[in-house]
Amino acid sequence: MNHLILLFSLFLAPAFADTESQKTINASHKRQKRDWIWNQMHIKEEIDTPLPHHVGKITSSVRNNYAKYIIEGEYANTIFKVEETSGDVYAFERLDREKKAEYELTALIIDRRNNQSLEPPSKFIIKVYDINDNVPVFVQKVFNGSVPEMSPVGTSVTKVTAVDADDPTVTGHATVTYQVIKGDEYFTVDDSGVISTTRADLDREHQSTYEIIVKAKDAPGSSGDSSTATVIITLTDINDNFPVFKHPSFHFKVPENISVGGEVGRVKVEDVDEPQHRNTKYSFVRGDYRDTFEIVANPFTNEGIIRPKKPLDFEKVAEYRFDIEATDPTVDLRYFKSGGSRSISTVTIEVTDVDEPPVFTKLPYEFKVRENDPEVRTLGSVWAHDPDAAKRKIRFIRRRANPNGDYVRVSDTGIIQLPKPLDREFSSSYNITVAAQEILEDGRLSDRESHAQVHVIVTDENDNAPELVYPEEPRVCENAAPGKVIIRISATDKDETSPRGFFKYSLATEDSNFSLVENYDNTANITVKYGQFNRELAKIHYLPVIISDNGDPELSSTNTLVISVCKCNEKGNFTFCEERAKQVGVSIQALVAIFICIFTIIIFFAVITLLILLRKRHKKDLSGLRRNVAEIHEQLVTYDEEGGGEMDTTSYDVSVLNSVRKNGIKPEAAPSPYAQVQKPPGNMTSGAGEMEMMIEVKKDEADNDRDLLPYDTLHIYGYEGAESIAESLSSLESGSSDSDIDYDFLNDWGPRFKMLAELYGSEPNEDFVY
Repeated sequence: MNHLILLFSLFLAPAFADTESQKTINASHKRQKRDWIWNQMHIKEEIDTPLPHHVGKITSSVRNNYAKYIIEGEYANTIFKVEETSGDVYAFERLDREKKAEYELTALIIDRRNNQSLEPPSKFIIKVYDINDNVPVFVQKVFNGSVPEMSPVGTSVTKVTAVDADDPTVTGHATVTYQVIKGDEYFTVDDSGVISTTRADLDREHQSTYEIIVKAKDAPGSSGDSSTATVIITLTDINDNFPVFKHPSFHFKVPENISVGGEVGRVKVEDVDEPQHRNTKYSFVRGDYRDTFEIVANPFTNEGIIRPKKPLDFEKVAEYRFDIEATDPTVDLRYFKSGGSRSISTVTIEVTDVDEPPVFTKLPYEFKVRENDPEVRTLGSVWAHDPDAAKRKIRFIRRRANPNGDYVRVSDTGIIQLPKPLDREFSSSYNITVAAQEILEDGRLSDRESHAQVHVIVTDENDNAPELVYPEEPRVCENAAPGKVIIRISATDKDETSPRGFFKYSLATEDSNFSLVENYDNTANITVKYGQFNRELAKIHYLPVIISDNGDPELSSTNTLVISVCKCNEKGNFTFCEERAKQVGVSIQALVAIFICIFTIIIFFAVITLLILLRKRHKKDLSGLRRNVAEIHEQLVTYDEEGGGEMDTTSYDVSVLNSVRKNGIKPEAAPSPYAQVQKPPGNMTSGAGEMEMMIEVKKDEADNDRDLLPYDTLHIYGYEGAESIAESLSSLESGSSDSDIDYDFLNDWGPRFKMLAELYGSEPNEDFVY
């Protein structure tokens, strides 16, 4: 912009300027190029003289009485100002090089009359000189470092750093030196700030941390300003100490029944090294009990755990005494401190007595016996004793048996007995568990017991004959040729068979169309002897085969081989065979079940028969009722209809039933007050014969006419309750009784029994004779 103003003024000068000005401008076009003239500008920082401070002077070669100097820039006319006419530059603030080391400004010269530039603007720099006014400052107040204990002299620990803000280009202004002013007897520091050890006997167990003070200063060789920092140095542990027992002796009490591997006690040592450097090993020094105890170090607590390696016995050894040593094989002997490497302590273990269970003399027990030997009843005995000083007597008891059952017994004194001979085919061995218990002073058995296994091995006797075995049902074609093999048979024996054992096969009879050929491998072939079977004569042949073993004594059995004769095609394939009835064996358990079912059925029928007989006897008692056949028939034919309840007195004449109870003939006094029943015509006198005849007639009707009511319906008159204090109200049952019962108590039972009280409470005026 200033350049444009200057050019614009040059074009307008001929028209507006006066003559002198015109000559000046014309002369200016004829001069050489002008330039700014000034010296190098600089100023010291922190000048303590009064403000403003002269910095320098800007000068131009322009010769113009109206020239004016001005400066521009960030700090122009604030910190720095220029005198318009002379060009002197002044600083109106005290400068600090550490804040800003130089300032860049722009100088201009203009015509004060029109503010036109007389020279192109030019930039210049004002430099601030350093006066070493800053102290070295540590980058942090506290430093930390570590070094292994017992390190050699000169071992590096850590490094400290301090910074000086002064100009490093000025000699001595920013040079920092270090010095340990506290703790210099243990550590030192070089000019680079590295701290190292000055002694080789720094012991962590004596002192684990050190706090030193380091000073930093500049201007070496002078007493320049300085600052300090704290350095905390930690000594790290090395394994340089042996463990030491906390006590010179240890005493433990332990019961004699402690389990092998159980804890007897713990011995404790002290190792001043850190846990990661504690590797204590325990060993026996004196004493002959290395085979009885062991000492194992606990990796977490460094304690020595004493454990028994075998059972302890108070009766044999009541106290153990031995010396043990604690060492650390990983200690670095280069740094080992004098004072001895061994730490020894005496251990005493006192064994206390406990009530122990009996102890068997040997385990397990094994006996052998021949099977089915009736003479052997005692196999031997088991024996146990009380290991304690009391030496109590022992009683033996059988606990478990395999197979389960009373095959092997044990007496109270431990004798193994056989109640019956043993069968090897049932089981080749019999095992029982025998318990031994001490008998206390009061006769009771101790609750502590020990066990022994008793094995009875049964040796084999040849007491089973061999049995026939064939994989399939034998069949033969009716047109089979002689020598045709029908089937290969073999045998099995429940007895033990020696490797050289064999079976002998033979036919019980030679009078058959079959032959037997030995294979000499415990098998035999059944072959066709003559050929051409006749199915019309026999479709199934029964061939008895004798099989014997080579035992002592030799046993044999006869087995029947059932051979079917079948029709075959030309190729010899079976085309038709009769189905044979398979033999079905019935086990003893099945026979017992069948017998129980049959016995239950017999008992059931016996009970039914008894009930029938009792029913017939009761029917016979009913025949004693003296009633008219027609009248009873009248009552029966109307009984299948539903009555009208207590108020219904017209269905039948209950006075007839009431009269029977009297079992006598009395003059008719008056008709029944409840109903008048029309009696059938006929003879009004009857006896027991008519009643019997009536019953026989009804029985005949019930037996021959299925549409009539069964005769059993008569029983409802004879079984009408037995719990009432008034006994049965049935007239049929009362007819056979000679007692005269007073029913006046029915009047006290309320309105519901009023009609019943009138019925049975009043004396009948008329007796009916049948």
